[in-house]
Amino acid sequence: MRAADVVAKRLHDAGCRWAFGMPGGEVLTMMDALEQAGIKFVLCKHENAAGFMAEGTYHRTGAPGILLATVGPGALNGINVVENARQDRVPLIVLTGCVDPEVAEVYTHQVLDQQQVFRSITKATFTLSAGAAHVIADKAVGIATEGRPGPVHIDVPISVADAAATGEGVLRTPALPVAPAGPALDAAKTALASARRPLIIAGVDAVAQDATDAVIKAAETLGAPVITTYKAKGLIPEDHRLALGGAGLSPKADEILLPLVAQADVILAIGYDPIEMRVGWQNLWDPTRQTVLDVVAEPNHHYMHQSTHTIVGDCAASVDALLPDPLDRVWINDAPQTAKAKLEASFAPGETWGPGQIIATCREILPEQTLATADSGAHRILLSQMWRCGFPRALTQSSALCTMGCAVPLAMGAQIVEPDRPVVSFSGDAGFLMVAGELATAAELGLKTIFVVFVDATLALIELKQRDRQLRNRGVDFGRANFAALGRALGGAGHRVNNTENLAAALHAALASDTFTVIAAEFERKAYDGTF
Repeated sequence: MRAADVVAKRLHDAGCRWAFGMPGGEVLTMMDALEQAGIKFVLCKHENAAGFMAEGTYHRTGAPGILLATVGPGALNGINVVENARQDRVPLIVLTGCVDPEVAEVYTHQVLDQQQVFRSITKATFTLSAGAAHVIADKAVGIATEGRPGPVHIDVPISVADAAATGEGVLRTPALPVAPAGPALDAAKTALASARRPLIIAGVDAVAQDATDAVIKAAETLGAPVITTYKAKGLIPEDHRLALGGAGLSPKADEILLPLVAQADVILAIGYDPIEMRVGWQNLWDPTRQTVLDVVAEPNHHYMHQSTHTIVGDCAASVDALLPDPLDRVWINDAPQTAKAKLEASFAPGETWGPGQIIATCREILPEQTLATADSGAHRILLSQMWRCGFPRALTQSSALCTMGCAVPLAMGAQIVEPDRPVVSFSGDAGFLMVAGELATAAELGLKTIFVVFVDATLALIELKQRDRQLRNRGVDFGRANFAALGRALGGAGHRVNNTENLAAALHAALASDTFTVIAAEFERKAYDGTF
């Protein structure tokens, strides 16, 4: 086997079935090896979008995503999505072509230290060698998927990819989930057993470790209301009586939720990483007055908050070990129910056409099993509060890095895995323009994804901050593009809508279409004022 074949086979054994990218001459062998191993290569229009498509497949399969990029500019085009994968806990295998080391000493065209570039934004970086290809491939999969998932980079020298692999195959036994034990566990269990106002905050690590059942069991055993981060929406179905929905970026939601957090006597944080949260969530509880049990994948070095007891390990196994017998007489005041009612009232869509009505109409018409993605911007904050999720990963987005241009490729990756399932992406007009070329990829793949674009011809969130600081309007407004026509020009359907009736008709047409659909929902500027 070629060294490239060894890597490809190990990725196939890990469940990978797709790789995404833009090839160059330096990665042709690697691309050939992937295809021969049964991993389909998807040609994209930009490496950053390719990485988000790879992430989309991970969310639907659980197998690492694969980004393939050529030497130099191809590799560097993927920097944004690789850092996003690190912050959002996405196992992403990044395969980049590179020139042979002896050539790099005497040749400079497109030559740079790619490992140095990727070292700070990945869990590990390797240079493939023919003698250690088996070990490097296995290490890459294990490091990417175990603990906190994240990206791993492999530089593939041109001659090494074609060289015969000489090492022996190695498959390390994966680490198994471990439950905590000892005095700290006993103290934490005692605190939970005596709780009268317990509250749960669940985050991205609980999603990565598939702790859905543990979160629901903990909520029902303790009678504890559950707040999730945006990435963790759906860990408890959001129509559950104890679900308070997502939080993280909405000041309006914080005004309702933070006082509830302050009232809690015991807080159980399950896989909660404050990397998704705004500054208002920094040091929001007092561990000298409240008992805080932090169940985490890795020790706390963020200092966004401190805890009474920190339990490092598997979220589900740890929570199961912590839970007491079912509690009664908890939250004898109606503070959680009041908060839930206030949230529903605060994020009602209103009667005026705008972002709220667009979101509410989409949620009403699209089936419950719909997968949704959200780009960064004002619409994402409102959507994350309004969009009800009945299962984990029903809504995916860039929650930690908050990068623009992610929703379209995330949705496409999900649609590739589940071609017959409804998938919708929500983008602001600026973010959509960043990745509009991938509509051609959607047409080439025969995808039926629905792309909803919020069209107000401004960077609404930045413009709002500009006004809040009483600064002049500069650099945030742009022209209104005809997004519906763009969708049709690139091989799909396109609709321009400016009321709920037209939007509903466009959604029904999109659900029945055999192509992708762009729905340009147009509204006036400043429509987000007061919505989140």
